[in-house]
Amino acid sequence: TPVMAASMAAGGGAVTRLLLGAPGGCGSARRGASARQVGPGGAGPGGAEPRVGVNVVFIDRSGRRIPVQGRVGEDVLRLAQRHNIELEGACEASLACSTCHVYVSQELVDKLPVPDEREEDMLDLAPQLQENSRLGCQIILTKELEGAEFTLPKITRNFYVDGHVPKPH
Repeated sequence: TPVMAASMAAGGGAVTRLLLGAPGGCGSARRGASARQVGPGGAGPGGAEPRVGVNVVFIDRSGRRIPVQGRVGEDVLRLAQRHNIELEGACEASLACSTCHVYVSQELVDKLPVPDEREEDMLDLAPQLQENSRLGCQIILTKELEGAEFTLPKITRNFYVDGHVPKPH
């Protein structure tokens, strides 16, 4: 099983997260990207290359619009969790559930990579599936997604026991 290390800034220090899986697995949207160490403040080694912000809007189940700023390379699930938006991600981005299901605009559908077979299999389990349905854990922010809107469906299906609250790694 291939292993890819992806670095993320956290608390002013550098943290490395390992993504495990076969091609098309967790982090498949990152395929081809090289891992690099990220230093304090989200900059690369030596403080170069600061992280680029991407402004997006979540539309929650009540229709409330929640503008947030993400970072290029961050996935939509982690962005939502970081801003306490109720996008569950029960499998913690391992492509084993559909609880991070979101709707994207047709314009955004055309900007995103086509979902792979594993994402499509999980989307088939999502209630209220639509043509513009995607899994938030598989949408990686790029500068081209500036202004994107992600609408949360009215319901999701959670196979975890009641009371489990997944935490990002």
